[in-house]
Amino acid sequence: MKTMWTPTLSWLAAVAAALVFAFAAPSELTVMGRLPAVTANQLGHRTIALPDGLPSRPTLALIGFARTQRGEIDSWVQGLNLHRDDSIAWMKMPVLSDPGSPSARKAALERLFERHSGRTDTARLLPVFTDRDAFVRTAGLSGTEHAGILVVGRDGRVLARVEGHFDENKAQALRETLLAENN
Repeated sequence: MKTMWTPTLSWLAAVAAALVFAFAAPSELTVMGRLPAVTANQLGHRTIALPDGLPSRPTLALIGFARTQRGEIDSWVQGLNLHRDDSIAWMKMPVLSDPGSPSARKAALERLFERHSGRTDTARLLPVFTDRDAFVRTAGLSGTEHAGILVVGRDGRVLARVEGHFDENKAQALRETLLAENN
């Protein structure tokens, strides 16, 4: 009698394990991440709720965590020719630690916009005050050591992600994602 139940119990155990793995496996959202729900400040101190304030098409978000990453971000702007290519919706998003008080935030914004005042992409600058570590975890980035370049869907889902300086192979992957999502 014992040997008759062994194959049946083994089969049931295999099915149960498959179901557990199917439901416990990470989803695309948990692997790729999403743009956290934050409020960004635009020039003139107009606030934009993200991801709700994103354009209706996928957006390229150039995310920096330190002034030293400006070169990495600028390499993507130049490499992808973003100033001349209107087919790509994009924004620069400096992620700043929240100083806590409104007056400290206002002073930080004024310094940031002052540093960018002579640049043509000031309208695309959307600084965010938030917990950097929480932002990194939610967006699926590896850390704050390098700039993060994300293709973000209208609903805030991260569709593609790279980090660091411009690389043509990485850029091609981002372009393909942007084109696939635009169609």
